Amino acid sequence: MSNLDFNYTGRTVIVTGAARGIGLELVKFFQAAGANTVAVDFDGDVLDETVAGLGVLAISADVSDTADVQRVVDTTIESFGRIDVMVNNAGILRDNVLWKITDEDWEAVMAVHAGGTFKFTRACVPHFRAQEYGRVINVTSYTGLRGNTGQANYATAKAGIIGFTKTAAKELARFGVTVNAISPSAATRMIASIPADKLAELSAGIPAGRFAEPDEICAAVGFLGSEEAGYITGVVLPVDGGISM
Repeated sequence: MSNLDFNYTGRTVIVTGAARGIGLELVKFFQAAGANTVAVDFDGDVLDETVAGLGVLAISADVSDTADVQRVVDTTIESFGRIDVMVNNAGILRDNVLWKITDEDWEAVMAVHAGGTFKFTRACVPHFRAQEYGRVINVTSYTGLRGNTGQANYATAKAGIIGFTKTAAKELARFGVTVNAISPSAATRMIASIPADKLAELSAGIPAGRFAEPDEICAAVGFLGSEEAGYITGVVLPVDGGISM
């Protein structure tokens, strides 16, 4: 993935869920664009392996844990002096029909998706306000709008992220901070377990006829995180090959 001439020199970007998939491609993208890039993932061993040699700051942390989130933000400030872009990408699946979802699986999905998005954004706000600049990009899903069998917890969390994005956009606009979301449809680990026949059926339902490769999501995030996108806030941008039309 090229950096498409985006210039993030002097900017600091945090990406969660950075060990694999879209998160890893975003880390590579921002680093290539000149950013000080902070890669965050719960799986520290995989993170260290996948970002080795990229020159990024890798931090193992649980996005649902307030102390861990604050540690990442504090370490970022200590290392680079500022935070400019926060990409809330971390996510997990605990799929089951709703009458078989346990409290633990419901709460885990909500804590990582919605909780992590809230906690990282909240921790960045004092720094955004002090510098009168900030960009937040949250990763949601079309499932949050239409639902999906076996994903009541995931759909609820992703719908919550949309509501959070719009509310935070309204609250933070006066400080020079934009808050947007993307709704991607990409071939990541989260769809890897889908049987081939079901995956073919899903792909056929996408007007583009396929899922995106993870690196195809980078340009949308790169734009929303840029200085040039300063008058765009509260938007949920589909990057989904037309499936949400």
